[in-house]
Amino acid sequence: MTSSTHQRLLAVDFGTDLARHARVLNRVRDAVLSGQQPPMPPREVVARSWSRLQTVGVSPARCEDIVVVECADLESRRTRTPLRAVLPELRSTLTTVAGEANFVVVLADADGVVLWREGSHSVCRRADALGFVEGAQWSERVVGTNSVGTALIERAPVQLFSAEHYARSHNDWSCTGSPVRDPRTGDILGVIDISGSAMSIHPATMALVQTAVRLVESILWREHITQIEKLRAKVAPVLATVGGPALVLDRHGWVVESVGIGVPEQLAPPCAEKPLLVPGLGLCVPEPLSEGWLVRRRQDGPTIELELDLGAQPRATVRGDVDWTRALSPRHAQILRVLASAGPTGIDAATMSEVLFGDRDHVVAVRAEISRLRRSLGPVLTTHPYRFAQDVTVRTLD
Repeated sequence: MTSSTHQRLLAVDFGTDLARHARVLNRVRDAVLSGQQPPMPPREVVARSWSRLQTVGVSPARCEDIVVVECADLESRRTRTPLRAVLPELRSTLTTVAGEANFVVVLADADGVVLWREGSHSVCRRADALGFVEGAQWSERVVGTNSVGTALIERAPVQLFSAEHYARSHNDWSCTGSPVRDPRTGDILGVIDISGSAMSIHPATMALVQTAVRLVESILWREHITQIEKLRAKVAPVLATVGGPALVLDRHGWVVESVGIGVPEQLAPPCAEKPLLVPGLGLCVPEPLSEGWLVRRRQDGPTIELELDLGAQPRATVRGDVDWTRALSPRHAQILRVLASAGPTGIDAATMSEVLFGDRDHVVAVRAEISRLRRSLGPVLTTHPYRFAQDVTVRTLD
């Protein structure tokens, strides 16, 4: 993250007169929410959040009505989340200093439900009065602009100070939160948040939270590698007896081991009812194996047909051993139309950027869209360049 990007994420700068800034923000929020001209515009992330809440008719007063999930639901969420594995190291590095620094550390899940909260006893008592407790639903739609729920929607770190919060009861607080992503899938697992009194906010808190996120994601990655190694040991005897090229994937599509074929380190996540196209193998039907999948070439050498309906409600239908259909977003339908026109020669990321955006400067956005599309359709699409796989027959309907 560049220094300018980091600066844009901060609610205050070094040397900010916090009391004066809090008074200004109060006037800003009152003016914006009443439709008047504010003395200064709110920060972009705050303006987007307030606009979302106003659009769906959520009032600041309603955001003070805290919703807490049932105890059984909270325990179920704690048991299911992969974040449970990071608690010991998170406690030893971050929550140990929370008491002395007068803040609380919160770990919430991808729904914004507070799973664990630890830290300063005095701040915890104030958080109790606010309803910022374990089991509370801290999504943006429920409690308004906050660094847990808003970070989940923005999919980016969020720091808030005083009246940048939507609910007036949160004015005395500052909070800094950042999403935690599953390093295997890129999916957001939850948010790490540091909260305390408004006057305790510090620009360095953002760096502290992001360091904690990197720690957590590195722990999850180490655990992933450990599981891959365990699975590799289990499936080695099976692969030794398989005639011809084959590979074993874990349930997220990561390649555990392969024989007779070179493949990327990750493919689309397999499932029992969905044929899988593997570069160099063609159409395969994944077979459940231990905690993963055995993937090998079909003996009858079938082909697969991809039917693209690019009309008013675009969708893609894959016809093979099992037929299945996926709805397409307008952007994904546009990408598939371009690939169908490009034919077997395909198209590179820069050229796709030029077609989609009118310039060659959106290569990162193109790669992200193709990645999402491949997660939906599997390796029907190949990369370098982008094109349909060799064994796929494409039929386009308009």
